[in-house]
Amino acid sequence: MCRNIKTLFNFEPPATEEEIRNASLRFVRKLCGFTKPSRANEAAFDKAVTDISAIAGTLLASLVTNAEPRDRQIEAARARARSAARFHSASE
Repeated sequence: MCRNIKTLFNFEPPATEEEIRNASLRFVRKLCGFTKPSRANEAAFDKAVTDISAIAGTLLASLVTNAEPRDRQIEAARARARSAARFHSASE
């Protein structure tokens, strides 16, 4: 749905409240179609971000897995390598 929302589950260190809130903000922006709400919609927008952040935090805390936690730096390096390969081949 939204390429800017990253997976937050099963990482070491675990996702922070700020990361969860940022993902929730991106989700709400995608749903409503604007990045900054008008004054008339600001309260509803902010409430949606707060509610979704709380629900996402509850979800992440309740999920279980037997897999080893992934390392954020290793995953970021892999993503950069995939991106470089993808965009390098597209420019040829």
